[in-house]
Amino acid sequence: MKRIGPFVLERKLHPSRATVFGISVLSVVVALLVAAPVFAGYGVSPWKAYEAIGRGIFGSWPSFSEVLRRAIPLILCGVGLTLAFRAQFWNIGAEGQLLAGAVAATGVALFLPVPDGLKLPLMFLFGFLAGAIWGLIPALLRVKLGVNDVISTLMLNYVMAYIVEWLVHGPWKGPTMRGFAYTDAFPLSARLSYLPATRVHWLTLVLGVVLAFIVAFVLARTKLGYEIRVVGQNPDAARYAGISFTAVLSLVMIISGGLAGLAGVGEVAGIHWRLRSPSHISMNYGYTAIIVAWLARGSPVAAIFTALLFGLIFAAGDYMKTVLGLPFQITGVFNGLILFFLIGFDLLMFWRVRFAQKEKVWTSQAGS
Repeated sequence: MKRIGPFVLERKLHPSRATVFGISVLSVVVALLVAAPVFAGYGVSPWKAYEAIGRGIFGSWPSFSEVLRRAIPLILCGVGLTLAFRAQFWNIGAEGQLLAGAVAATGVALFLPVPDGLKLPLMFLFGFLAGAIWGLIPALLRVKLGVNDVISTLMLNYVMAYIVEWLVHGPWKGPTMRGFAYTDAFPLSARLSYLPATRVHWLTLVLGVVLAFIVAFVLARTKLGYEIRVVGQNPDAARYAGISFTAVLSLVMIISGGLAGLAGVGEVAGIHWRLRSPSHISMNYGYTAIIVAWLARGSPVAAIFTALLFGLIFAAGDYMKTVLGLPFQITGVFNGLILFFLIGFDLLMFWRVRFAQKEKVWTSQAGS
């Protein structure tokens, strides 16, 4: 029990699913309300803006499909991050792991001499391995040298971003791109197909959803999932039980980084058909996936739905830019506010709040 000013806080060890869902929804709603003055600052009524965005996005299948397109990398990265967070490994490096997968896929598409039928399977395989290796590095740094995982994963994002910049400005710069910092376009055999009348690369979407359920099954029904939960909930108990931190965290980051790598494959093979600068390949998907995973509360399946929410926010950003004439950076404001209120509203999820005066009366009655 804690007392803060006129309030008394009591710890709730196991909040119900309804409580978790309700408070998560409340935090998003409050974030949208707080963001309303941003529209007013640009001379646009926030309520009319929200209404126009809703009509614009849900008014047709091609418009709504942009929500799905934006959600694809968020699903893959978000599912991987829920797994890492369950093991109490704070992977802030999904952005770099996504870019690593994009680099590996580009290498296969443009430079690996294989039959056309093997192009895409090898792009996904090498993309997964590249993201996994980039995720494994900070895991080994933590278990072997005690390096802070937040710092190492974050710094590796910048390392990979500069590797991409070096490639597209240097050895991989496409001779046919007329001086632009791109690689040459992928051959047709290295491009993903779309759902009709959309830019939704359906294979990656299906892969993300299927992998979300597989990761959920691993967490709930397998020995590895049990070990991940124990490591995350009680490290001392894990050591007493003889669970290897090195093995568990390594496997967790191989999976987490690999899924982000698959997201990178989807972006270069499904959207751009070439490697470009990091800001074009990933619209901060790796960082937004942190909020996706946080809002999912450790559930890989829930990450599908939270990814769709942020896919909606990204699609709304496109709509605000093209139709309402507002800067796309407003989506960053939404993302930041949602994360801020998610963290702040955790107090309501795990603590029961009441006035201290009631506590005083209850104590006096118990004493009599």
